[in-house]
Amino acid sequence: MLNGFKDFILRGNVISMAIGLAVGAAFTAVVTGFSTAFITPLIGLATGSVGDFSNARFTVEGAEFPYGKFLAAAIAFLITAAVLYFCVVVPMTKVQNRFASSKDQKVDIKAALRDCPRCYTEIPAIASRCAHCTSEIEPDPEALALAELPAQR
Repeated sequence: MLNGFKDFILRGNVISMAIGLAVGAAFTAVVTGFSTAFITPLIGLATGSVGDFSNARFTVEGAEFPYGKFLAAAIAFLITAAVLYFCVVVPMTKVQNRFASSKDQKVDIKAALRDCPRCYTEIPAIASRCAHCTSEIEPDPEALALAELPAQR
């Protein structure tokens, strides 16, 4: 039983996930600190509040609503999401698209269909004989090139 647990813990994806969570928590702390130290006071100055906007609150019938803390958390979230999107997601998508080649993707040679010129039933574009009426027909040269098959004579 302990060997199975050890194998689970030592898998690469579990360790990568743990490292990602630790880095994510540290990054969130940095963004929250930046938001609290710089962004929130700037919003406070822009809206006429003096100093830190995160201390803003209003009271209704004795209940206190610290909406400034919510706004500070929302700003920190937006900064975190934007940085992750523009610094991680966009570059990784470009890298994946660059390394993804059309040769890695299998071409379904039967997916391209056309009509038989004699019986008008659907047949594969690379077919040289109709399966329904058994007429000999010329395969579509574009479909042959896509399927990387030699041209037939």
